[in-house]
Amino acid sequence: MSNDYIPFRSKILEVIRHTDLEYTFRMEYSGNVKPGQFFEVSLPKYGEAPISVSGINDHSIDFTIRRVGKVTDEVFENYAGDSLFIRGPYGNGFDVDLYKGKELVVMAGGTGLSPVKGVVEYFSERPGECLGLTLIAGFKNPDSILFREDIARWRENLNIVLCVDSLGDASKDSEATTGHDEIAGDYRVGLVTQFIPEIPLKDVSRAEAIVVGPPPMMRFSTLGLLKKGLKEENMWVSQERKMCCGLGRCGHCRIGDKYVCLDGPVFRYTESKDMID
Repeated sequence: MSNDYIPFRSKILEVIRHTDLEYTFRMEYSGNVKPGQFFEVSLPKYGEAPISVSGINDHSIDFTIRRVGKVTDEVFENYAGDSLFIRGPYGNGFDVDLYKGKELVVMAGGTGLSPVKGVVEYFSERPGECLGLTLIAGFKNPDSILFREDIARWRENLNIVLCVDSLGDASKDSEATTGHDEIAGDYRVGLVTQFIPEIPLKDVSRAEAIVVGPPPMMRFSTLGLLKKGLKEENMWVSQERKMCCGLGRCGHCRIGDKYVCLDGPVFRYTESKDMID
């Protein structure tokens, strides 16, 4: 009998530094993967951690990892040419076919941009396949912005609102005050919810939305989108913070009668709104 818990070795092809705490590890991999799915990334003797896919390439996938604990601390000691162990993919992910021919709104908070990055990347490369895409991506401060070069490239075909909660340690000169970032493009100061009224939608009743981020951000973002007129059944969220073993066997991902690792992590808002953790 096969053991579903046994991972396989994957070579690190490239390491991309975003901030002091967040790096993207480009890993050798061939197979079908959807944005929003996740893998278990592990190292012998240190354990494993569920990590969402942040990029899907030919013969490789990206994991954007935040250094926050024992496993990720050790992962950060490995660089291009080394290997990690992975197993997956797990979960249902985002189906880009559902958004084709629609107006799409993507709202992401912090590292929540990672699991939706594949969706944004897909329509950035194929802008004719949707009627319009607005991305509202929020971060704590300018130093915590992820995927700066990607965001600058996406602006060519998509409506991008990049915002920060505060300027942090940024200088208070006129350039910082007006919110101009030389690498990522223009950013604005404020919470993601402040920019919902500005989303340009031709037919709000048919628009679709994806919301991923910290629980408070998702709660108030979905409420803001509902107030704008989006339908509950047209909104999607990810409960990725509850991912655990990937197989639904440990029970840690269970919320009511749902197993996030198996039934999610992507849920329609109509399902997710009643999932009380």
